Amino acid sequence: MKYDIVVIGAGIQGAGVAQAAAAAGYSVLVVEQTAPAAGTSSKSSKLIHGGLRYLETAQFGLVRESLRERALLLRLAPELVKLRPLHIPVYQDSTRSALTIRTGLSLYALLAGLHKESLFTQLGRDEWKTLTGLRQDNLKAVFRYYEAQTDDAALTRSVLQSAVVLGADLLMPARFVGAERNGQCCKVEIETATGHESISCRVLVNCAGPWAGEVLARIKPALVSPSIELVQGSHLLLPPVLDQYFYLEAPQDKRAVFVLPWEGRLLVGTTERVFTGAPERAVCSPDERDYLLATLRHYFPQLALPVSGAIETFAGLRVLPKSDKNAFARPREVMFAVDNETQPRVLSVMGGKLTTYRATAQTALERLAPSLPTKERRADTALVSLIPVH
Repeated sequence: MKYDIVVIGAGIQGAGVAQAAAAAGYSVLVVEQTAPAAGTSSKSSKLIHGGLRYLETAQFGLVRESLRERALLLRLAPELVKLRPLHIPVYQDSTRSALTIRTGLSLYALLAGLHKESLFTQLGRDEWKTLTGLRQDNLKAVFRYYEAQTDDAALTRSVLQSAVVLGADLLMPARFVGAERNGQCCKVEIETATGHESISCRVLVNCAGPWAGEVLARIKPALVSPSIELVQGSHLLLPPVLDQYFYLEAPQDKRAVFVLPWEGRLLVGTTERVFTGAPERAVCSPDERDYLLATLRHYFPQLALPVSGAIETFAGLRVLPKSDKNAFARPREVMFAVDNETQPRVLSVMGGKLTTYRATAQTALERLAPSLPTKERRADTALVSLIPVH
């Protein structure tokens, strides 16, 4: 069997590449070992957001692109992506002053094109008491702005279904055994419940997320793997002890922590720590759990929290460029690695954000264009509505 493109992995990046490729008229096969969004794409903070905190590291292009994609997803997937009001409290000992937060939110709104979903307000003192349980001593200001929330796994399934409707094929469950590349194509070996299959494609796209290195190691002739690190982000799922949304500064290290009502529970996250080992073994550590609980208690000292053993947790892995910098300070732009710049046969898509999956997919196709024939476009992903898959 022959395809233009074989995509390994049905997380959000793989689903996005498959949708974009099918929309562009290419024949596409997606190979997924377990289930859509089985890895990182179901273990995020569930936000479709511009990345307000990335302004601090001057990642203006990423923020602008993210805000543009957020606005698009609000239109394309209204059942899956909904605006939520986030609150940023500023205290006397906060690292970022009220002026700094106001300036950042103003720039955020400007990068979003001053659309209504990008506007923010500063709450008056008489409104602070409506923020149930929030510590009021030494509170200097509270800002309210808007981000969008989603079910990350449901969004991934919807994008993948859109790809299938546009003509993509899906093999699942199926294991990528290996591939051999030459100047004309890639020969891909796949193992399914019924046995081995050998598939030919013009290009192979590695969207295996934390397992991207393992996929590269199974390709011949051997490829140089980019210098990357896996960074774990853990979350807590608590009973619905709060019904409002907050963007907080962790007292221990001043990192951003989100506190978000989600599907009848309270989601608290995330952490950032370098991970080593098999990606499928990533779990929230006791230290991470305590860090997130301490942040929650710092701002909401009267909350009745369950005992630690009764708290549900989950952990996802981000792929980031290897660096001596802490995870927070590293760039979050997606990394693209090809085996050959002029005639690529293998493209690895590593990192990236849930919010910008569509833009990432478009860039991936541009990188692969020299190896692909001209086809008649079937659709524009900027216009394709995303329907929940039940």
